[in-house]
Amino acid sequence: MELYTAFILQLDATVRISVPLILAGMAGIFSERSGTINIALEGKMLGSAFAAAALAYATGSPWMGLLGAIGVGVALALLHGFACITHKGNQVVSGVAINILASGLTVIVGIALFQQGGQTPQLSNAERFTPITLPLVEALAGVPILGPFYVELVSGHNLLVYIALASVPLTWWVVARTRFGLRLRAVGENPEAVDTAGLSVARMRYLAQICTGALCGVAGAYLSIAQSAAFIREMSAGRGFIALAAMIFGKWRPVPTMLACLLFGFLEAGAARLQGFFDPRAVGPVMRKVLTALPFLIDAMPFILVVLLLAGFVGTATAPRAIGEPYIKER
Repeated sequence: MELYTAFILQLDATVRISVPLILAGMAGIFSERSGTINIALEGKMLGSAFAAAALAYATGSPWMGLLGAIGVGVALALLHGFACITHKGNQVVSGVAINILASGLTVIVGIALFQQGGQTPQLSNAERFTPITLPLVEALAGVPILGPFYVELVSGHNLLVYIALASVPLTWWVVARTRFGLRLRAVGENPEAVDTAGLSVARMRYLAQICTGALCGVAGAYLSIAQSAAFIREMSAGRGFIALAAMIFGKWRPVPTMLACLLFGFLEAGAARLQGFFDPRAVGPVMRKVLTALPFLIDAMPFILVVLLLAGFVGTATAPRAIGEPYIKER
């Protein structure tokens, strides 16, 4: 039973760690299925995280923080669209520029507003999203197997966790089952045909950027006012790039992307647990070095898996045909 409880706690940590990855992965699907490369997921999450913490502290409401995070995420996404869609700029360069902009601007504004080295003040429970206790927790707490599963894994998460999990079927439905999704996929595969049909390629790609920015905004808000209780400089810590890797690993499809995010979250949670599992003083110098390096090797596994995927060792990843190519309307 103790082993089962430890496994449930590991899955619980996996879900919590994977939430921003899942949201950013779904955001990347909207952008890249429309034909726009988006390596700026990191910058959007970071800018949104700062906006969420700053507004939640200023207004005392996590909902205002969430709205502010979505607004900043959408604004940065539209900036990316303005550079890449309207002005046909290099999409990779634009994404890198947004990442640099968010990294520097959050620190500068944070120092100007709060004088705490780029961080925001600590938030109270009333200013952040706190865990929700679902019904029947007390009744099921003592039930073997089902009790720990429901109490630890299903219940006890904050609202943004459930929103992230709901975003996966919602993204699948929008992309695969709606007229908007059909046009979105067509723009990413054959923009000439969409233009010939009388639809605006630029408009569809801008709408995709808005969806991307909104989801990145929720991911950023989760980092600073749900998982944490303040904004810390560079707190996105490469999660945008990991989400991008998960999206490629999931072959630009929502459910496989979510599973890849959960895999990466599981590895990160396992690496964190391994750091306190072994006593380095109880082993020899060689084994001590191996155990010290093991958590870092596990943290690197997401990127190793993506390299193997792109190299063709783990299936194939075929991107949308028109991705990265600015559409120039023929006159």
